[in-house]
Amino acid sequence: MVYLDFEKPLADIEGKAEELRALARKSENTVDVEKEAAALDRKSGDLLRDLYKSLDPWRKTQVARHPDRPHCRDYIDALFTEYTPLAGDRAFGDDHAVMGGLARFNDAPCVVIGHEKGNDTKTRIHHNFGMARPEGYRKAIRLMDLAHRFRLPVITLVDTPGAYPGKGAEERGQSEAIARSTQKCLEIGVPLVSVIIGEGGSGGAVAFATANRIAMLEHSIYSVISPEGCASILWKDAERMRDAAEALRLTAQDLKKLGVIDRIIGEPVGGAQRDPAAAIKAVGEEIAAMLAELDGKKPADLIRDRRQKFLDMGSKSLAA
Repeated sequence: MVYLDFEKPLADIEGKAEELRALARKSENTVDVEKEAAALDRKSGDLLRDLYKSLDPWRKTQVARHPDRPHCRDYIDALFTEYTPLAGDRAFGDDHAVMGGLARFNDAPCVVIGHEKGNDTKTRIHHNFGMARPEGYRKAIRLMDLAHRFRLPVITLVDTPGAYPGKGAEERGQSEAIARSTQKCLEIGVPLVSVIIGEGGSGGAVAFATANRIAMLEHSIYSVISPEGCASILWKDAERMRDAAEALRLTAQDLKKLGVIDRIIGEPVGGAQRDPAAAIKAVGEEIAAMLAELDGKKPADLIRDRRQKFLDMGSKSLAA
């Protein structure tokens, strides 16, 4: 278990409980040890609930970035069957930060697209930490065209700190690729639903999340810029990321009030990383509910409703 900075008191208690159980495994008299370990378990459970009861925006940012949260591949493996990945943008190459293909969700055919961060050093480097290059967005456009042609709903899973800002990506038209992907989201005449499963960073997230329905996991974030980047620009001090996180209104709760997203998906106590199976199941149920809302709508209605949804953004405020 990887513990975040604010979880250190919890790490101490759970560490002591594990030490007691390790001692019990070496000793014949385990009754008293088990009682003490159980008491520590209850104490850690109470502390965990208290810590996660009212997380501030910066702590939510930390949870959204937790390396043990389930990633796109975990959701695809658990929720989709007959997944057939498709690679390449038919122009330059394949981008491993974006994965997608044909699949079945609840036995119905669909197209699924998502950012993949990787879960260890080797896979994170392979997937470029979920930061897509232009060919990743062009691959997504190709998949959305395919979905439109065969009348398949599109499901996107967003988890990226932002599009890759490297020199090569800029030379190959990063901003144009993001804009084209966003445009394609608005054009396809099939249901498009999106879930922010971790970080929703900048245009790299918008390019997949310009959807009919947008849901966020309870402790995920969605913002035009990272708190550190915002602090560096506004205050010339990246250490003021806590102030920036507060000002950006990047939490699911604030974004729901502002009308940017439609649904908030509850997470297990302690975040999705504590019980990935429960978090994945909750996301699957929410995707099914969102698709059911859009079932039977005509292509023109889906396109019009999607466009109107984004035109209406900014009409609500947190004070309303």
